[in-house]
Amino acid sequence: MTNRLSKETSPYLLQHADNPVEWYPWGEEAFELARNSGKPVLLSVGYSACHWCHVMAHESFEDDATAALMNELFVNIKVDREERPDVDKIYQTAHQLLTQRGGGWPLTMFLSANDQRPFFGGTYFPNEARYGMPSFSDLLVKVADYFEQNSDDIADQGKRLSEVFDRLEPEAAADDLVMTPAPAEQLRQLLSKNFDYDFGGHGGAPKFPHPGTIEWLLRAWRSTADDEEPDIDALFMATLTLTRMADGGIFDHVGGGFCRYSVDRFWQIPHFEKMLYDNGALLAAYSQAFLATGEDLFRETASRTADWMLADMQSPNGGFYSSRDADSEGEEGKYYVWTPDEVGALLDDEQFGLIARKFGLDKEANFEGKWHLTVREAVDDPESKIAPALKKLLAKRETRVPPGRDDKQLTSWNALAIRGMAIAGRVLERDDLIDAAESACDFVRENLLVDGRLLASYKDGQARFPAYLDDHAFLIDAILELLQSRWNKRHFDFAITLAELMLEHFEDKDSGGFFFTADDHETLMHRPKPFADDAIPSGNGIAVLVLQRLGHVLGEQRYINAAEKALRSAWKAMDEYPHGHVTLITALEEYLEPPEIVVIRGDKADISARHNQTLKIYSPSRLVLAIGSDEPDLPGLLAERAPVDGKVVIYRCVGTHCELPEISTP
Repeated sequence: MTNRLSKETSPYLLQHADNPVEWYPWGEEAFELARNSGKPVLLSVGYSACHWCHVMAHESFEDDATAALMNELFVNIKVDREERPDVDKIYQTAHQLLTQRGGGWPLTMFLSANDQRPFFGGTYFPNEARYGMPSFSDLLVKVADYFEQNSDDIADQGKRLSEVFDRLEPEAAADDLVMTPAPAEQLRQLLSKNFDYDFGGHGGAPKFPHPGTIEWLLRAWRSTADDEEPDIDALFMATLTLTRMADGGIFDHVGGGFCRYSVDRFWQIPHFEKMLYDNGALLAAYSQAFLATGEDLFRETASRTADWMLADMQSPNGGFYSSRDADSEGEEGKYYVWTPDEVGALLDDEQFGLIARKFGLDKEANFEGKWHLTVREAVDDPESKIAPALKKLLAKRETRVPPGRDDKQLTSWNALAIRGMAIAGRVLERDDLIDAAESACDFVRENLLVDGRLLASYKDGQARFPAYLDDHAFLIDAILELLQSRWNKRHFDFAITLAELMLEHFEDKDSGGFFFTADDHETLMHRPKPFADDAIPSGNGIAVLVLQRLGHVLGEQRYINAAEKALRSAWKAMDEYPHGHVTLITALEEYLEPPEIVVIRGDKADISARHNQTLKIYSPSRLVLAIGSDEPDLPGLLAERAPVDGKVVIYRCVGTHCELPEISTP
């Protein structure tokens, strides 16, 4: 027996296709049934690598009695939040408004079918009363009874909720407001105040990596590096966090790559799921930190993260898969943990001694009676015996049952991977990483740009779902980084196409900023315009950043004007909650001090050395494009950056101010 999810492509939805629950995918069929039957809708949102989603599925959705109750009382809709972040964003916000608590996954919401407005919700509910929560079955009965007996109250609450949604977005700043660095200055103070000066990162457990904050701190240090009192503390915060994460158990010391977050303050024990978006962003952060500091730990961590992404996450079609599950064989972390006896059987005595001391196998077990590898002691390894020992452990680990892989390919997450690969490729001087970034960019353009519009997800040869703001903005950002590593006019034209689509379909022409969904997207109960960062950067923040950069490269004032209008729209949010708007504040700083644009023209062989020399300096507000003299039909201002026969020509501009070109003989 299968339900309607069996026709879906999402690995998460397919995990529930043989549940006894009569699941529907999000769509009109389910809502029409609910309206006709008079039942409320039970909306369950999750994703395939989510541990507690699996727990609730095993306890409740696979249970015949619970499923029968769900089928009798509700029309049940299952949503993959990675395919439908539009739906997830709305109901996560609604959950927070209704419960006054943060959301998460699984998200469990109960809706009125007539208007899709929720009237009750929560996250994980147990199959038996515990954790101070009722059993899921008891909850179902009470919610259904409440819906039947309180229709007027539910309608009134839904109306009030919609009114609150409409007031969520801050009022745009006045046109005569002079934007200043004040939000950046407040952010800098808050980051010092909340920093863990012993173990890195901000706040306590659970502790998440925030690559955007790390990059911003590196930028803050670099912008003051020539001052009498450079911001050494910003550099310390960034590098301590990167060091503690690289040494901690959040990093996979055997296979490379990072897990989602640490359950403790010390970065020791992770939640074991591995997400493409984390690893793409952290790859960029570690690569830039290596360029800024020369620290070998950062180079090694970036290189091993890239190696894992290539080996485990890149599809033969060039694109990148989404995630690896936290669980294998029904147990979280089982794939990753060891016993000393198991490790000792694989290594000689010298290797085992080094591994045991470095990773704590000579100490007490740290994860449910077993050992998860995390650096516990600095070990001298002059003959490089640790790396071969870890390869033996990896070979053994690969004989285990691996965690499930979500093999759908998401446009926005691929963009984060492309950006990371492009930056790492040029910093680490690895052409294979730039090749991988180009292949992924080609995959997206060839498979997810359909009839002139971008789509969000690809699986089993099928591209689906209209793309969101993040898909467009992140891709432009990735392409601009890729073009710095290796010029390709096809990619540059793609970036311009995406910018035009973003302005046409996502911009709020009245108040500024960008909506998360396009103007012709399916009508939902709310059309959000999110400014804040979450696990991934703010789409509005990246949109502003790339429109400014692309605008200065092309001399396209429309892009720069749209970026400024978006900053004014977000000003109140940045000013009141700077710690939640790091990406937008980065874009604000580049608005106040425009990036340096360097265009190098000449024969490809001649400009290569100058290009590489320019890229060896950590300069995050510089964009360097090395374009061969034989490149025809360049758009905008690039057409004016003309080559000179037999010469290397370097054009430098900051904002609208350009220096005289530097012309030299190769």
